[in-house]
Amino acid sequence: MIIDAYAGGPVGVEAMAASLGEDSDTVEDVYEPYLIQCGFIQRTPRGRVATAAAYAHLGKPLRLDSLV
Repeated sequence: MIIDAYAGGPVGVEAMAASLGEDSDTVEDVYEPYLIQCGFIQRTPRGRVATAAAYAHLGKPLRLDSLV
């Protein structure tokens, strides 16, 4: 969703939760730790961003302006 809807990020947790139809607490407590541990997203001061590993895992072309 971060890659497709937000061009790789950054995106805030509230916007991300609304796009997923989930509560922001659920995103922060359940999904986010797993995705960070896998190396697919990173938290930045501006929001969450998809990493190069996420693009590779999904078979999406990497955008150089969103590389983290």
